[in-house]
Amino acid sequence: MNDFQKQNVQWFPGHMAKTRRLIKASLPMVDLVAEILDARVPKSSRNPELLNLIGTKPRIVLLNKSDLADDNVTKLWVEHYAAKGVSAIPVNCSSGKGVNRFAPLVRRELGEVIAANKAKGMVGKPLSVMVVGIPNTGKSTFINRMAGKVKAKAADKPGVTRQNQWFDIGDGIRLLDTPGMLWPKFEDPEAGKKLAFIGSVKDEILDVEWLALHLLTALKTAYPERIAERYGVEDPQQSTEHDLLEAVARRRGMLLSGGETDTLRAAVTLLDEFRGGKLGKITLERP
Repeated sequence: MNDFQKQNVQWFPGHMAKTRRLIKASLPMVDLVAEILDARVPKSSRNPELLNLIGTKPRIVLLNKSDLADDNVTKLWVEHYAAKGVSAIPVNCSSGKGVNRFAPLVRRELGEVIAANKAKGMVGKPLSVMVVGIPNTGKSTFINRMAGKVKAKAADKPGVTRQNQWFDIGDGIRLLDTPGMLWPKFEDPEAGKKLAFIGSVKDEILDVEWLALHLLTALKTAYPERIAERYGVEDPQQSTEHDLLEAVARRRGMLLSGGETDTLRAAVTLLDEFRGGKLGKITLERP
């Protein structure tokens, strides 16, 4: 059992099989699949089986929460997907930034489908797009934003079964909310950890100090200057993670009686500040 699995994260093979079945059954109804990833962890926020599930169906990638991600690395991810023949656009589904590029991109990707419909005399036939994403990547927020009303349930609860839900977003496009719940690649402990960093796994089921120490490992490697600036540490790369967590506690005045540092409170603060973008724009995975 790996470190992350020891943290008691549960997944449900029964739900996975059901979701797989429902997606396969719904695929013939759609022209294209829109996959929503978290721009801070584009690799870990993917469903590992999606490509096998959708086969040759055209696909667009939406790099959501790009306002919290490192712009330079997001650019690398867009280029990475372009090299594979897949269009990717950075978006922020909450604020709506970038989502105006979605409909024109769908129409561009499905130019042949539009032409074929026209040839068959079905000029007004709507283009159908299935929206997929693991919990907390922003799937419901995206659908609500595009549909203009709060129509999709914005909570992805395992075991909530729904009928196929279609949403007309104008521009001759309709969206299909994914039936069932997609899952991330939790057998990979690194993926699980990164999803926990961004808050996709409930903190209540994890050891928050353990998580903060692992986040500090990632930050001192990739963004040491951010730790130095925010928490007043001279050379983060020469410090242990425990020293860094204590520095966070001291900087924030989190001291227990006797002057000992309150590392638990410091861990909660560090995670909150990272997730809220207070450490700057950070991406934890590169293509």
